[in-house]
Amino acid sequence: MNWDDLRIIAAVRDEGTYAGASARLRIDETTVGRRLSRIERALGLRLFEAADGVRRPTRQCEAVLAHVEAMAAHAAEIGRVGESLAGPVGRLRIASTNTVAEEVLSPRASDFLRAHPGLTLQFLTSSENVKFSRWEADLAIRLRKPDKGDFAISKLGDIKLYYFEPVATEGEPMLCAYPDELGAIPEMQFLRTKKARARCVTDNVRVIRNLIRAHQAAGVLPEHVCADLLGDRRLRATLLPRRRDAWLLVQNHLKRDAATRVTIDWVRACFQEMSRA
Repeated sequence: MNWDDLRIIAAVRDEGTYAGASARLRIDETTVGRRLSRIERALGLRLFEAADGVRRPTRQCEAVLAHVEAMAAHAAEIGRVGESLAGPVGRLRIASTNTVAEEVLSPRASDFLRAHPGLTLQFLTSSENVKFSRWEADLAIRLRKPDKGDFAISKLGDIKLYYFEPVATEGEPMLCAYPDELGAIPEMQFLRTKKARARCVTDNVRVIRNLIRAHQAAGVLPEHVCADLLGDRRLRATLLPRRRDAWLLVQNHLKRDAATRVTIDWVRACFQEMSRA
């Protein structure tokens, strides 16, 4: 049953005529009659009898109207859900890499969600990019600028990169690198200057971090996963001249949505706070 059609039943009952229901619902009178006929065919019932120029509900119609009125009450309650919550209301899906979600967003998410009780965040974490054209996410954080797409894109900032190597080790440290398909990123471009064979290849930043932490491996890490390593005296950290760009993608139809706007501001603040740390 179409809710708009069901509302017509109540309007005809209250107004007594198709013309009255038409004026109340601001739709054409012929549309009122056509939709009522459609409901009667679907239900196999006669809803109204004409008597003295007034449409009076049949006994079967009264039974239908009891359900319509209950539905109307529920619809009104749905409309008031947001009134009990301060600020914007909504559920937003944010796609990012695992490390961005774990190290940049989630440590700051608790305060944000507490301040906005009407919001729900769903984190979609993967090393693969979501398909924005299929609306698999509402917002996405990319560490490489997309070539094109039907979405709004803006730069979040630059991520510092550090090359770590053990201060003292027997022989050459094991070099950690990223897969060949990530050959264009600044990390890989720097590692090629080392003229050494990569002994560990992975797209998982935490794997590289753990190997470096053992003081036997060398590799490049973004600033948001290496704060504890920068103070390790058994490691030598070199700040790379190039940085990694971080980009925010937003579905076009959500750009002016209040819940989306406050979430965008929060994501930006997360990256700004990370850079100041």
